[in-house]
Amino acid sequence: MKVIRHPSEYIASNLVQRIRNHAAEAELLKKLHPAQLSLIHEQKWFQLFVPETCQGLGLSLPDALRLEESLAWTDGSLGWTVTLCAGAGWFVGFLTPEVASTVFNHPMVCIAGSGKSSGVAEKKNGGYKITGHWPHATGAAHATAFTANCTIEENGIQLKKEDGIPDIRSFLFLKNEVTIHHHWNSIGMKATGSFGFEVIELWVPENRVFQINSEEAYLQSPIYQYPFMSFAELTLAVNSSGMAIRFLDLCQILSAQTVNPALQSCLKTSLKQLAECRDQFYQITENSWEYCLKREPVSTELMTRISVCSKKLAITARRVVDELYPFCGMLAADPETEINRVWRNLHSASQHSLFNRN
Repeated sequence: MKVIRHPSEYIASNLVQRIRNHAAEAELLKKLHPAQLSLIHEQKWFQLFVPETCQGLGLSLPDALRLEESLAWTDGSLGWTVTLCAGAGWFVGFLTPEVASTVFNHPMVCIAGSGKSSGVAEKKNGGYKITGHWPHATGAAHATAFTANCTIEENGIQLKKEDGIPDIRSFLFLKNEVTIHHHWNSIGMKATGSFGFEVIELWVPENRVFQINSEEAYLQSPIYQYPFMSFAELTLAVNSSGMAIRFLDLCQILSAQTVNPALQSCLKTSLKQLAECRDQFYQITENSWEYCLKREPVSTELMTRISVCSKKLAITARRVVDELYPFCGMLAADPETEINRVWRNLHSASQHSLFNRN
């Protein structure tokens, strides 16, 4: 088993400082600070899963997860934004080459999107006429394009698949085609710019609809063979662990400054429990990634284990933070402190529906 090191070992210290210098101001802006956004584009972090041939980083899944965890450890809002927008950037593998080249040739490319099927796409004139509203899209403040899910209608009738469930497909919209609603008002993740967006009777051509499964991939890199739900669970889980590790780091600083046996005891247990979960998490990630490298499908059984392990990591991250919080005094309750910001970010992230369903 590979040793899973502290997130600080996977990101340069000067980059950490550049990000944290603007974290408090970014909260006030309700979107990433321009200096943070500039750094993201400089490092191509929105393009973690975009191949080098399309000016991306083309990272393997295990390497990308370690970086995403490190970014969440550095700052929760920035880490979450990179994770969600890089996840939407992963869709490059399922877009037609013509559409992909148009979208990803933008010098400041950033894809925001929503997995909620709250749009209706009516087949019309060789394309689709779409109306819908999606309440949250992380990174919407900086997005150059948007992805969204819609149910499909034809002649006023909702189309269904052979098993009777609605036919749901994903669409890509350009920035000038959507209306953004600046309604993001969470206690944490304030700087993620997770605004809603809307389209009304927007016609889009057939080549901007895509399906997210390995059989529909235009690009054949291993990353596009990875199951989408497992991909989503893994990438979100490391954000929780990254933020929790930062909270524990700050608790260690407090522990060194005060004599508090209860804090020290709880901290020791928390460090051990979170480390065990991370080891299990990265081990199953490596195992599943090997299947993709060998062009073998990830089994349903392994996907179930990935889901269980991801949820365990996210839940453990929140639990150890909550157990430590009472021992951190009023400093942890002050919204202007970093430890409070980490606590708020983690609890906002934990509300994602992916980790609150059976």
